[in-house]
Amino acid sequence: MGCCESSLLGENFPEKDHQKQSLNPPFNHTPSSAATAAVGVPPFSEFSLSDLKAATNNFSPDYIVSEGGERAPNIVYKGRLQNRRWIAVKKFTKLAWPDPKQFAEEAWGVGKLRHQRLANLIGYCCDGDERLLVAEYMPNDTLAKHLFHWENQTIEWAMRLRVAFFIAQALDYCSSEGRPLYHDLNAYRVLFDEDGDPRLSCFGLMKNSRDGKSYSTNLAYTPPEYLRNGRVTPESVTYSFGTVLLDLLSGKHIPPSHALDMIRGKNIILLLDSHLEGKFSTEEATAVVGLASQCLQHEPRERPSTRDLAATLTPLQTNSDVPSYVMLGISKHEEAPPTPQRPLSPMGEACSRMDLTAIHLILVMTHYRDDEGTNELSFQEWTQQMRDMLEARKRGDHAFRDKEFKTAIDCYSQFIDSGTMVSPTVYARRSLCYLLCDQPDAALRDAMQAQNVYPEWSTAFYMQSVALAKLDMHQDAADMLNEAAGLEEKKQKGGRGS
Repeated sequence: MGCCESSLLGENFPEKDHQKQSLNPPFNHTPSSAATAAVGVPPFSEFSLSDLKAATNNFSPDYIVSEGGERAPNIVYKGRLQNRRWIAVKKFTKLAWPDPKQFAEEAWGVGKLRHQRLANLIGYCCDGDERLLVAEYMPNDTLAKHLFHWENQTIEWAMRLRVAFFIAQALDYCSSEGRPLYHDLNAYRVLFDEDGDPRLSCFGLMKNSRDGKSYSTNLAYTPPEYLRNGRVTPESVTYSFGTVLLDLLSGKHIPPSHALDMIRGKNIILLLDSHLEGKFSTEEATAVVGLASQCLQHEPRERPSTRDLAATLTPLQTNSDVPSYVMLGISKHEEAPPTPQRPLSPMGEACSRMDLTAIHLILVMTHYRDDEGTNELSFQEWTQQMRDMLEARKRGDHAFRDKEFKTAIDCYSQFIDSGTMVSPTVYARRSLCYLLCDQPDAALRDAMQAQNVYPEWSTAFYMQSVALAKLDMHQDAADMLNEAAGLEEKKQKGGRGS
């Protein structure tokens, strides 16, 4: 997702550690010994609105990650704090929670939870009418995306069992910690972290709004008791877990009543996702179908507890030595390069997070300002060939601006191949075009050529750092990033660089 100008040129604000006594209840909580520790999760804290505006580029539409997009009543954005931590920010509709104290107390209650099966809540914001929640960011989409809208491969059977087990563990932990109510549990609430492990979104532990509405899905998937009295109970959560089991079994979102009819008719095989191509254990599938049927019982008291869910799914876990990212068919998460020793400019920030859209915007804004002095042509050199060559560059610039990157590569290549004039900016722009066309080797060559033309030009080093990172040479990329930052610092002190 791209960045807009206001994010690139604006100031980032640090995460707040202070606690406002007027809103924040005491935070003295130690997870139970049964909890699986959540490593590296920061303590729950309050954020200022300026923190979150800076992190999300003023809540830019480009940063929206919730499937409902701008049409959703409560929008989720991704963002990045100054300490480089990625976050998810849920922005409620205006006055969804009229009482700020009540919102803060609810957020602090959820913020006490810490578990590796949760996308944990790390903060909140109350500012005027604004009500926002801040959670760990999960970069690998939702269960709904992988089940219903997959592009490369469907989720294999063992991974589906792992999803069910991990979410059951998350629900059991929340229940044991006194937070048994989960609102609108569905495939969109199951997220995949950087290692492909499934996590349960903490946002569902709070009501969608103060008015008490808990279910936003189709009424056909809503627990029958909720339709009667509008209240969520722990048994309602089990019912919703049953609908998620149906999703995992069938690869489709089908009404529980229809699924139960198929189960009663012993058409279990027809219920199973055809994309599995029979690659599943009939015994395991029968066990999961049986568990789903128990969860979907009309009478709440007949449904299993969260502890029963986890206990039933435990013996079904196979391939435990295979990492989730392998079973999910995604790339192994690589740690981001170390934070550079020097503060970064907007260009440095964009390159450090490999935000190609932001880099494009900066290069468009900079135009050819940095080329001054790299070419000195005599009057006699302004030939027709020169005019043709500049016309090729002009066409390339138009294509570059309009994000027609393959056309830009062709035009810039015509300019470069003429040999009449050299331009580090053209090399940098073509380098970015190659990156956007998934050609990092060519991008690195162009960035090195830009350095040859202009040896102390920071942009050339920045583009090399991005290309190196794309080639999985992360330490070299970090070193190049520091080198570029040093050249910028040198320019600010009077040296030549950009």
